[in-house]
Amino acid sequence: MGQVVRVVSVQPAFPESVLVTVEGEASDGVPPSLNIIGLPDKAVAEARDRIAAAIRACGFPASQRPKRTTLSLAPADVRKEGAVFDVALALAYLASHGYIAPPPSSVAFLGELGLDGSLRPVRGVLAAVQALVKHSIRTVVVPAQNAAEGALVGEATVFGAPSLSALLRHLSGEAPLPKATPVPEAAPDEEKVAVDLRDIRGNPHAKRALEIAAAGGHNLALWGPPGTGKTLLARALAGILPPLTSSEALEVSALYSLAGLLPEGKLLRTPPFRAPHHTTSVAALVGGGSSLRPGEITLAHRGVLFLDEVTEFDRRAIDALREPLESGTVTVARARGTVVYPAESLVVVAFNPSRGHERDTALIDPREQARVAKRLSGPIVDRIDLWVEVGEVPPELLEQAPAGEPSAAVRERVKRARARQLQRGALNSRLPLKEVEQCNPSPEALTFLRNAAHRLRFSARVYHKVLKIARTIADLEESDTVSLPHIQEAVAYRPRDLFLP
Repeated sequence: MGQVVRVVSVQPAFPESVLVTVEGEASDGVPPSLNIIGLPDKAVAEARDRIAAAIRACGFPASQRPKRTTLSLAPADVRKEGAVFDVALALAYLASHGYIAPPPSSVAFLGELGLDGSLRPVRGVLAAVQALVKHSIRTVVVPAQNAAEGALVGEATVFGAPSLSALLRHLSGEAPLPKATPVPEAAPDEEKVAVDLRDIRGNPHAKRALEIAAAGGHNLALWGPPGTGKTLLARALAGILPPLTSSEALEVSALYSLAGLLPEGKLLRTPPFRAPHHTTSVAALVGGGSSLRPGEITLAHRGVLFLDEVTEFDRRAIDALREPLESGTVTVARARGTVVYPAESLVVVAFNPSRGHERDTALIDPREQARVAKRLSGPIVDRIDLWVEVGEVPPELLEQAPAGEPSAAVRERVKRARARQLQRGALNSRLPLKEVEQCNPSPEALTFLRNAAHRLRFSARVYHKVLKIARTIADLEESDTVSLPHIQEAVAYRPRDLFLP
């Protein structure tokens, strides 16, 4: 039996990447063979041919004696997926055959091999490097295209290798690779947003609802005739959310890295905005699939998830929003395991109930009410905090109305309101029940809320949501007390019986 060598790698995953040790052992045997074991998927099993071609491309001679080689990925009970282990497997092969010295155990290796020996980029490098640092492995070699992404983790020393031969020269000390550095960040321009509120004419009550939603993290429904600006309002909402903090940016960027969506290795500083089409499948929305990847709900984490034409979505997809709307997480259970993804996104839904020629809300066709109610179940209606009708804007208002308040000014109020909430421990939409009851409403405000709850048949969930919204309105006004006008405005955002099943 030959010497057993060990090379450190990692399986990118969520909530935490898994440390993987590649063990290699070669012994004399006829016929020669190369076996990869340790619960590999198809991509890992195919690494055998990529490794052989890449090693030949590096100029290594064939062994003088036939070798039976075994490469084992431990722990054996964790399924290994993707081509991320190619480099570690190749190093274990070369070291077990005596071509190179075993790599140090304090260095981890990630990357896919091309047949010519080049290193190709892989997904999840940011998440992988974060996990390695937690395991006290602070030196990592990745493909050159992933180097800037890995360098976002400041505690790690990351080297980007363009090819297997360049990596071998680095390990031998012949030609050390340069240490990778993050892509320089441009100075933040908070004035630059995709859609600025000042450019949206009319519907001031809808703009007010956007501010409340952004300040407290409240979910929002926009409904009204087509062409009235619901999509513009939803896109403007992303522009009044505060920039991500450093820890939030790393968290969101790691999720995007796992999905293969991190742009050029840059840290995501602005809250994400995701707008999946209504034909999106349930798995694409909530996450999962064969490789348990995050879905649109998770990719909108700490940002905005916009579901336009929500009544056209599959009913199962809409009902899948129940858990993230309530808890800020989404649980994906499959045969190969269960993953809990973060999903603290601000959900905005929009739809167009048809009403014929009349524009009075009360004259919506009962059949249309039934159609909407069939898609939006009672539990979903309960979990959406703010319901806002977006009306048509007269042509003269479009032409003559002065520019409104810019998004930057609204964002500053949102920041101050959020700061007040975070001093209490969480945004108002995420307040625990015992703290909701301490929102400090005035006696007359509490009396009004109780009467409204009886008259409008509020569930217990809706009762507490209205109190949370009122608390957010008070925070925007920097008031310690929830007064009667705050409660009245919060109650006005409930849908009453309009779209209840």
